[in-house]
Order: sequence, then structure tokens, then C-alpha cells
Amino acid sequence: MSIMRNFLSMIIMLCVCLNWCFAEGAEKSDSGKVLDSYTIQVSSLFPSSSSCVPSSKASNTKSSLRVVHMHGACSHLSSDARVDHDEIIRRDQARVESIYSKLSKNSANEVSEAKSTELPAKSGITLGSGNYIVTIGIGTPKHDLSLVFDTGSDLTWTQCEPCLGSCYSQKEPKFNPSSSSTYQNVSCSSPMCEDAESCSASNCVYSIVYGDKSFTQGFLAKEKFTLTNSDVLEDVYFGCGENNQGLFDGVAGLLGLGPGKLSLPAQTTTTYNNIFSYCLPSFTSNSTGHLTFGSAGISESVKFTPISSFPSAFNYGIDIIGISVGDKELAITPNSFSTEGAIIDSGTVFTRLPTKVYAELRSVFKEKMSSYKSTSGYGLFDTCYDFTGLDTVTYPTIAFSFAGSTVVELDGSGISLPIKISQVCLAFAGNDDLPAIFGNVQQTTLDVVYDVAGGRVGFAPNGC
Repeated sequence: MSIMRNFLSMIIMLCVCLNWCFAEGAEKSDSGKVLDSYTIQVSSLFPSSSSCVPSSKASNTKSSLRVVHMHGACSHLSSDARVDHDEIIRRDQARVESIYSKLSKNSANEVSEAKSTELPAKSGITLGSGNYIVTIGIGTPKHDLSLVFDTGSDLTWTQCEPCLGSCYSQKEPKFNPSSSSTYQNVSCSSPMCEDAESCSASNCVYSIVYGDKSFTQGFLAKEKFTLTNSDVLEDVYFGCGENNQGLFDGVAGLLGLGPGKLSLPAQTTTTYNNIFSYCLPSFTSNSTGHLTFGSAGISESVKFTPISSFPSAFNYGIDIIGISVGDKELAITPNSFSTEGAIIDSGTVFTRLPTKVYAELRSVFKEKMSSYKSTSGYGLFDTCYDFTGLDTVTYPTIAFSFAGSTVVELDGSGISLPIKISQVCLAFAGNDDLPAIFGNVQQTTLDVVYDVAGGRVGFAPNGC
């Protein structure tokens, strides 16, 4: 009996282990070798109609906000209308081009730009459209507002009453500073206003113009921000916009997570040590993600890579040193990214790679997918497949190697863009402009950790 009990115990332990391994992404086979492909249900590539499932991380940590995809099933901003992929791609390309334009300025302009990102924050970056939103309470009593969060922008802002110029349409009522007992305009004599272009009745005025000609103008102010009922921040600098125009998809404004001094992580350094993390749910998922401030709840399996100040002081730079597709390492040399550099960006949707690197990634991916029917390209994407009539599809794994021996294997949702079942495309694009960009599709389901004080960015699987 003792032998039988031991045998049964071993069987149970084996089953638990296999289940855990599968839950962790099935990274290894029974022989211990890293898998170079995985099989997924074709239906999982498309939006789910089931009810929204909250992220366990957002509910277990007091400094966590619920993250939803703006066009996903969990968003209160989404409608039943079909997602306009053409518009998403167009606006994403506009954001990428604005990043390149900003970085191509001469050194004199870069000095001027550095000042303007503090106030006024003329970042020149398009917001894009495949963005993620959080809800934050602003003011006393708090007014809950949906904000796009962006690692490429610093100043947080929202539309405010009265709209002295014009305001775009948003879902929630606009913030009215006269109804809040904790609202304060920032004086023109404040050090935070030293780079402002103008003042109005001794109050500091900010102005941000984005790359797609969207803009926000208004007063620099301080206010109480409520992340959760137990996590309240006093005297947060933000923009109270009274003249705003652009394609902001019904959100109330923007939450700045960039490296500048006016970003929310920088302003709350004494509370959260300039650390934040997020997990982005895929557009097709019926679950939420999280945006967490501070180190609470960060996975012990996070692997870090240094933040590079090259190629941009306005974004978080990273060093890509390798990419593998299945069991094949791409022929990436030390010069493949060193001249152009690379950034990680929450607001750019699709990863952009140097043309030669992308061409090899595409070639190897096509080789691994040769048993599937290819079809016509779509917009930026030239590698697409027809999965009509298939229940499952087997993708080669795609993994990025960053400086510091950090290897990040992409989730299946981070590889393809499903336009329709007869047109599912490889979600990467080639571009020889500066720099390479690790976009938010490729970041989906990962726990992405920004330890800004420590000068590093980390990644772990299964972050949502």
C-alpha cells in the first residue's frame, strides 16, 4: 500500500507540474528543450463574446489600476461597430513618423524640444489609436475619468469646463475645476512654469501639439488624484485643458508615464520610487490588464534590461541584440540596431524593425508557415494567411533578446493581426527610419516593469 500511495503521489505531482508548465506558456517540452512552436485555437485570434474577466493583479494590489484595450470587449468606450483596421494602421503610422521626425531634429532644436517637454510639453508625438486606458479619480469629490496612458508623453491632462476654445466629444462628463475643493492653478512664478509660453492672470498656461495636429491647451494645475480608495495622491501637477481638438476616441485625456519630471511616476517618486509596471490584455481577450505603481506585486521571474538614453531622452530606450523565430536565430550583427537604436513604447501599436532585420524575420516566418495558405497583404503588412476552415494553427515562437541576457518570448497574441479569418497577418513592419520600436501588440500579456530609478526595464510572462 505504501508503494501504491507513493506512486499515486508521483502521478499527482506530475499532473500538477504539467498543468503549471502549460499555464506558464509551455516553454519546455518533456525532454526539457525549449519549444520552437505552439498551437492555438483559430477562434482565439478574434474577439470573445464572453463576459469581462478582471485581472487578479489589479484587484490584489492597492496601487493598481484596471487596464482595458480602448477597442476591446471590456472597454466602456467601445461600440458594436467593426474595428476600423485601416484607421488604426494609419494613425499608428502617423505616430511612428512623428517619433522619427522628432528624433531627426538638429541638436539646437533638440535642446529647445527638451525644454518644451517640461512645459509646454510639445512632444510632437501622435497618440495613435490602438491604445490602452485606465480610469482615475480627479478632484474632491473625485470625478472618474478615462485616460489613455502613454510612456512617450510626460504631462497628464484632461478636458476641463469651461471649453473656452473647443472640446472634442468624450464619454464621461468633463472635469469642472470649480466643483473641486482641492483644485489649484499653478502660478507663473512657480519653477514648474519656467518654460511656459504664456500666462493668464498670473496663472501658468500649457500647450501641447501632437504630431497629427491634435492639441490641448489650458492651465497647469495641481489636484488630488485617486487611484484606488486606499491610494490617494495629493497635489499632482496636470493640465486642465480648455481648448482641445483631435482624434481621442472618447477618452477624457492622457496619463503621462514618460521619463520627464512632470510624468506621474516622476512626481510620485517618494511614494512609488519611480517604479511602475503594466500588463496589456490583447484586443481579442475578454480579460483586463493592470497598471501598477510601485514594486508591490512584481513577479520574481522578471528579467531586466538597462534603459538606454539613446536614441531619445523622451522615450525609454532599449538595446535589441537578437531575435529568434522558432529554432532559428536571425543574423543580427552588432550594427543591426546600434546606429538606429530602439525604444519601447506603449502608444505605438506594431513593432517596427530595420528593413533588413524584418526581411529575414519574414523569410524565416514564411518558411515555418509554409503549410498554410498565404493570401494578399493588408496595409503595412505583407505576410498574411487564410485560416478558413481550420480549428487550430501552429505558430513558430518569436523571441527578442535584449541587453543583460534578457530573452522575451512573445505571446501568441503578439505575433499576428487578425483582419478576418481569411486574412491573418504577421504583425511586424520594416522601416529604416530611426529608431526601431517595440510596440504594444508585441507586449501583450507580458508583465512589463519600468524601474526608472534603477535605470532598467523588465519583462515576465503571464503578467495579466
